[in-house]
Amino acid sequence: MGDDERADEHDIANVLLRYATGIDRRNWALFRTCFTEDVLAEYEGLDPWRSVEEITDFMTTSHVDMGHTMHRLSNLAIAVEGDTATARSYVDAILMAADGQTGLNPRGFYDDELVRTSNGWRIAHRRFTYVHFGVIGA
Repeated sequence: MGDDERADEHDIANVLLRYATGIDRRNWALFRTCFTEDVLAEYEGLDPWRSVEEITDFMTTSHVDMGHTMHRLSNLAIAVEGDTATARSYVDAILMAADGQTGLNPRGFYDDELVRTSNGWRIAHRRFTYVHFGVIGA
């Protein structure tokens, strides 16, 4: 693996971490930097989003009344081919209600297709697959 490929993998890993950080800090400007304008985002059980505006609007609305959240990513597997790449990452999220006592624990994996843009790597297509959906404090 050459230095360029290592740098690309590092940059792509940072895109995935920006996604998690953007949601958990409710930093929607940061969150938006993870996606192409015409991203297709398919989260199992939900209607797909077909733009960065749609996915950002959904995440903003769905997280507005939540307490703390933690989107923990692991097992990043990234493959770069020129100006495109694929990535799989596992997610184990904790989404606490405002009461801090109850919440949700969705776990699964993201399969991403990324493209190199003039602003760096961006997710062009994301698929989220549930492995388990837990309830906290119920």
